[in-house]
Amino acid sequence: MSLFKSISVVSYHVKDWEAAKDFYRIIFEWQVAYESEEMGWIEFGGEGETHIAISRWDSEEPMPPYIGGATAVLSVEDAVAATEALRSRGVRCDDAVMIPGVVCFGTFYDPEGNRIQFASDPK
Repeated sequence: MSLFKSISVVSYHVKDWEAAKDFYRIIFEWQVAYESEEMGWIEFGGEGETHIAISRWDSEEPMPPYIGGATAVLSVEDAVAATEALRSRGVRCDDAVMIPGVVCFGTFYDPEGNRIQFASDPK
């Protein structure tokens, strides 16, 4: 039996705290599950759901690179439509990718360049 029950949160470091808070609040439109300005931590999502969090990077050291790091993947009704909607809000997005019979997914980036993906059933 595994020690682990489920994924509780996926978090991203951010340097520009105010811009990141605005971006995540506006783009996700999810409730704030927990917020601490003192700690520099906000979690978005509902009770019993996996949360996305941002963590303020306060160190004088550069943020660690996340090449090959974790990526949150969100469910959407239509990945192509989600890409268009995000672009209309000025969000940097890659083109949606269709894998016939499997999935359609898109990728967008927060102001710090953190990659977030979304996926839908193929149309």
